[in-house]
Amino acid sequence: VQLQASGGGLVQTGDSLRLSCAASGRTFSTGGMGWFRQAPGKEREFVAGITWSGGRSNSTDYADSVKGRFTISRDNAKNTVYLLLNSLKPEDTALYYCALTSITTPQSMRHPLGYIYWGQGTLVTVSS
Repeated sequence: VQLQASGGGLVQTGDSLRLSCAASGRTFSTGGMGWFRQAPGKEREFVAGITWSGGRSNSTDYADSVKGRFTISRDNAKNTVYLLLNSLKPEDTALYYCALTSITTPQSMRHPLGYIYWGQGTLVTVSS
């Protein structure tokens, strides 16, 4: 499985971005994808996650810091997960990673160790 993350960039406070994570190779009829981010000098943290089974999205989950601003969605036909980032703040600046798992419990979805495959990351920089 390969994950290709894209869509990052340099934006100003209040702007929006849409990140994409396209999966190729093996597909999971039941699985989950999470977005994580890592700022310089900080640990990788959970941002958002989405689960699916039989081609339909089941649930979404968000970190409190992004709830109401970020939206995760999935295009089953394109095998791609999107993360829409609205009302961006300087503290959202980080390298954003997407990751894929077949284990979709809420606890495992929120922890990096719960994921099998990782994308290469896309950089989001928000200037004040």
